[in-house]
Amino acid sequence: MSETLIRAEMDLDAIVGAIASVVGNAPRPVPLHEPQFSGKEWIYVKQCLDDGWVSSAGPFVERFEQQLAARCGTSAAVAAVNGTAALHLALHLVGVRPNDEVLVPTLTFVATVNAVTYCGAVPHFVDSEIASLGIDADALERYLRRIVDIENGVAINKKTGRVVSACVPVHVFGHPANMEGLADICDKLNIALIEDATEALGSLYRGRPCGGLSRIGVLSFNGNKIVTTGGGGAVVTNDKDLAARAKHLSTTAKLAHPWAFLHDETGWNYRLPNINAALGVAQLEQLDKFLAAKRRLAARYAEAFHAVPGMRFVKESADTMSNYWLNAIVLDDDSGAARDEVLQATRAAGFLTRPAWNPMHTLPMFAAAPRADTTVAESIQRSLVNLPSSAILGLAG
Repeated sequence: MSETLIRAEMDLDAIVGAIASVVGNAPRPVPLHEPQFSGKEWIYVKQCLDDGWVSSAGPFVERFEQQLAARCGTSAAVAAVNGTAALHLALHLVGVRPNDEVLVPTLTFVATVNAVTYCGAVPHFVDSEIASLGIDADALERYLRRIVDIENGVAINKKTGRVVSACVPVHVFGHPANMEGLADICDKLNIALIEDATEALGSLYRGRPCGGLSRIGVLSFNGNKIVTTGGGGAVVTNDKDLAARAKHLSTTAKLAHPWAFLHDETGWNYRLPNINAALGVAQLEQLDKFLAAKRRLAARYAEAFHAVPGMRFVKESADTMSNYWLNAIVLDDDSGAARDEVLQATRAAGFLTRPAWNPMHTLPMFAAAPRADTTVAESIQRSLVNLPSSAILGLAG
């Protein structure tokens, strides 16, 4: 498509103006997402410093885990040093082994796929749907009918001979994926379902909190998430035995003893420090305020972009409530050139917009991995632009 035609179909001034009307007088440049510290963060962190509990032990870790479990509707949560570590732990816990295949969306952040490779497993990339931006359950079912055989209750990829042991749907930008459809597929094929809710704390799927929609879910608390511990993650589950094993493996598989260093298997030092958990407790106490602010911001964006031609604002799907972690528009033109023009114009105006992640199958280390047709995911990536989404923008005004 020619540059002239792109410009004729898209009003860059209108796009810049729509963002400006929403963010108001926020100082430029306006970040994509920044943390908001307006609660008891200083008090709780200072308590850690005063008491000396700054490392992997301390009362705030347990407090943080209890609050997380309550928010996700699960019986247990196990805090980890970051979301990638939590994903790795979850994959190991459900039985993913070397040379297994794990179904993952090609439209995701690289951490989802890196965690698969940490297990020695092979990522198997699948497509996304327009509505939620998550895995297309219908397309996945049709695809698996063609490529999978069930042998002794195990799903086997007929083309590679490898076991398909797990599926990791991602709630992209906080929009819940079709978990019911995906759970049905995984149940039929005896494939473990791991919910990557790293972007979706506070989102709801059919009235239920994200993170607690499968046997095991994973959260992230990086500095750009809706709630941050600086760096951190968690595994959440209703399976108490799984939670106990997660805690054991994430603390170097050390057996309790007054002084001896006894370890009964290979584990990892994935513990979240108490000082980070203290920050998380203060942040969780404000989660409802953050959610309200971010949904208010999303409503303003939806209104501002309603009359702008050549695009749509990404809204939550039916029967879901999104935390709108990152707001986004999708352009009608999916050539990639139009998206780049929008990025250039908005960033020049002081709005730090960004594109979606490069599809995982296009990265050199994953180029040879098996994949389904990923036409929709690639189209989304070429046409999506994320907008400034900090909670503070929704708190103002």
